[in-house]
Amino acid sequence: MKKVTIYTDGGCLGNPGPGGYGAVLLYDEHRKEISGGFKLTTNNRMEILACIAALEALKYKCDVTVYSDSKYTVDGIEKGWARKWKMNGWKRNKKEKAKNPDLWERFLNLCEKHEVKLKWVKGHAGNRENERCDELAKEAAKRDDLPEDKKYEEYLNR
Repeated sequence: MKKVTIYTDGGCLGNPGPGGYGAVLLYDEHRKEISGGFKLTTNNRMEILACIAALEALKYKCDVTVYSDSKYTVDGIEKGWARKWKMNGWKRNKKEKAKNPDLWERFLNLCEKHEVKLKWVKGHAGNRENERCDELAKEAAKRDDLPEDKKYEEYLNR
């Protein structure tokens, strides 16, 4: 199985606001950078989506280590929160709904397809690849042609 290292970052210009994500995928001497975003979304959605987009870019089952500066994203998978929320009908507890179930569902499916480990890296601390992901996310969030984040807007209109 190919061993792939992925760095991710996501953010918004305002929260909520226009948002972007960036990812750097590394395999042997190969490097791929991806980015995207939405007109109106949240930081957390972009952090999760960065991981999803990177994993979806893989063509074969891989052994993947994903580095993210989002504790929410890392802990959601590594501490089993997302699986628990899913088993509870996307509820954090009896009263509180889990946020971003559409993205967590996609992320969990990708974690079943690949061997995925998530590791937290401190943001804005000089990690070259994390800094590059931050640049990609910011550039994406500033684009004029961003699509709507329909799932987020459905959530707002409930």
